[in-house]
Amino acid sequence: MPSVLTSPSPPSLAFVFCSLSHAPRTLPLKPSFFLRNSKPLSSFPSSSPSPPSSTRPMSWLGKLGLGFGSRSGISTEASSAIAQGPDDDVPAPGQEFAQFAAGCFWGVELAFQRVPGAIKTEVGYSQGNLHEPTYEDVCTGATNHAEVVRVQYNPQECKYEDLLEVFWARHDPTSLNRQGNDVGTQYRSGIYFYTPEQEKAARESLEKHQKVLNRKIVTEILPAKKFYRAEEYHQQYLEKGGRFGFKQSAVKGCNDPIRCYG
Repeated sequence: MPSVLTSPSPPSLAFVFCSLSHAPRTLPLKPSFFLRNSKPLSSFPSSSPSPPSSTRPMSWLGKLGLGFGSRSGISTEASSAIAQGPDDDVPAPGQEFAQFAAGCFWGVELAFQRVPGAIKTEVGYSQGNLHEPTYEDVCTGATNHAEVVRVQYNPQECKYEDLLEVFWARHDPTSLNRQGNDVGTQYRSGIYFYTPEQEKAARESLEKHQKVLNRKIVTEILPAKKFYRAEEYHQQYLEKGGRFGFKQSAVKGCNDPIRCYG
């Protein structure tokens, strides 16, 4: 598990940060290794019944082959190899994928939903070492997944550079493995490219932003790896109302402040 980081207050930046002033949702007591994250660890919304025990996901320890055996006969090595493979999903004709990690994926997704030319957004997990991870798996910090947003966009309407600007504006890229009170490797900053052109644009963009910051940018720039779509209740979470039921606009061009947890 990553240790809790302590660092000086972030520099005065023109970034949009999530509001973390809301009281947390009442949840059952969690093991102590979950308490470092302010983002609630929930399996399903209260309106949805828990899945039958026979269909519940196996513990991450079991899926890693630690204590409960490997899942479906997949060894630890094979699970990691699958998870570390490239994202082999195919975007719609004439469209492209982009993938970003910038802290809690709820607010990040809404920011990209509002971009003209962004056709579809999905939140999920990537860059880890476990095949088919669940939210609970990722929250342990043991799988090394990042919470990511995958954007499918029309390059005729939206440049990749435009998406990069939204990415930089949405979070503090100088904060290692944390955004606000959300702490852990799953909240790291990352740009995951699909093409050499995306990689070049990402590195040039990082260099440009580093020149105006007085702290080192810790954003990782790596090839996009297998994308695991998060549970359905995470998808368009804030547009659907978030934890408090207050829907936030995903209309293209909307610049209303984003309440990260709803």
